[in-house]
Amino acid sequence: MASVLSNLKPSLLWKHFDEIRKIPHCSNNEKTLGDYVLSVAEKNGCKSRRDTAGNIVIQKPGSSGHEKARTIVLQGHMDMVCEKNSDVVHDFSKDPIDVRIDGEWVTAKGTTLGADNGIGLGAALAVLEDNTVVHGPLELLFTVEEEVGLIGATKLPSDFLKGRILLNLDSEEEGTFTISCAGGGDSDIALPIKRKVSSKGTLLKVMLAGLRGGHSGMDIHTGRGNAVQLLGRLLFGLKEDYDLVELEGGSKHNAIPREAFAYVSVPEGNVEKLKKAIHSSFEEVRFEYKTVEKEMKLAIEPAKDKKSNPLDETSKNTFLALLIGLPHGVLSMSQEIPNLVETSNNVAIIRCKEKEATIYTSSRSSILSALEATRTKIEAIATLASARIKHIEGYPPWTPNLESPLLETMKTIYKKLNGEDAKIVAIHAGLECGIIGEKFPGMDMISFGPELKNPHSPDERVHIGSVERFWKFLVTALKTLA
Repeated sequence: MASVLSNLKPSLLWKHFDEIRKIPHCSNNEKTLGDYVLSVAEKNGCKSRRDTAGNIVIQKPGSSGHEKARTIVLQGHMDMVCEKNSDVVHDFSKDPIDVRIDGEWVTAKGTTLGADNGIGLGAALAVLEDNTVVHGPLELLFTVEEEVGLIGATKLPSDFLKGRILLNLDSEEEGTFTISCAGGGDSDIALPIKRKVSSKGTLLKVMLAGLRGGHSGMDIHTGRGNAVQLLGRLLFGLKEDYDLVELEGGSKHNAIPREAFAYVSVPEGNVEKLKKAIHSSFEEVRFEYKTVEKEMKLAIEPAKDKKSNPLDETSKNTFLALLIGLPHGVLSMSQEIPNLVETSNNVAIIRCKEKEATIYTSSRSSILSALEATRTKIEAIATLASARIKHIEGYPPWTPNLESPLLETMKTIYKKLNGEDAKIVAIHAGLECGIIGEKFPGMDMISFGPELKNPHSPDERVHIGSVERFWKFLVTALKTLA
């Protein structure tokens, strides 16, 4: 049966994206997709190399008459964020993404689409296969584990690339050139907890869901609710007697938590009073977020017995205080670039184990010292709670170069094609350009892409017409640069 994508243009790009969405490729599971990429290289007679981390580079000679032009690097990442709605049955380890066409958009049924960065990969593979595209020598760079901390880029061998002009195909706003990005780093907090033998009585499951979530960098300025912190807030403020057995939520360090749940044990005869108190607090929260979180909902229902005993009172209060006391959201705005978030933090994932509760946070900043100051603040708060903390090695920011020859060329091409100027931006998110620029000195870089909405969430979608315009611009740029 023909795919719903089979009639879309450009056909080669969509053909490869259609293959990509059939291959499981969550972060840390990109090998099979990498095998597909290598098979396309072999089919087209191009040399390729895969490093020990799984990154791939493919070399394609220049078109006839352009063999001696400067080498251009086309770059994207092979992994995707695998998120789904809780009511959707989908196994990302084996199931293909179930794509849909919704008017002018391609989306998925209740899961992330993988257009980030599947469209960029599809474009690069289409260039590899389409011999009508005029270009100089090309290096197609496909990295791994971008979505979990730009890990693949950090492991690139120093001799992996010869080119010093790089087109990153991982941006999400049509007509926009990204020339700078934030640096970032994760912090893992482990809070020792003690549990008691007995519980209050009736076990309830409290669920907060329906929040928008989204990218912890690109969407952090929108003021969307953080499900785990909001649920922690509802529980911390309760005056009614209850025990906390478990509180969990969030799934990715770079995604704002959309859902969270807790198991609480309540004395017999006090259940309705506790429910009423939680619902009352929830209505206050819903009013606060009525503009940005219109689908937020609370559910409280009876639960089956949990194997774990409840936290003792001190552990419960310390855990909830730590959770809601950690900074989340925008911490400062740039004083140089209008409307740019300079520094932020995402309280990303909460887990409750038998003897410890873990909290994972992700910090970003376009200024390295501000990034470190944020992580120091998180460490200080964790220390006050007698928790252990581990800072994961971060990645550097990409400093803008407004005098870039590549930028001037691309601006000229865009205006000729579209009759208007491209927007030049710095973004509050991690791009591999920062790491690649540090590893390969002298690299002139720019990032662009089609129109992509709500990445890292089940609402992810890509605009069909923008993909065709993105392709036309890419092909024209390669010809001009050759």
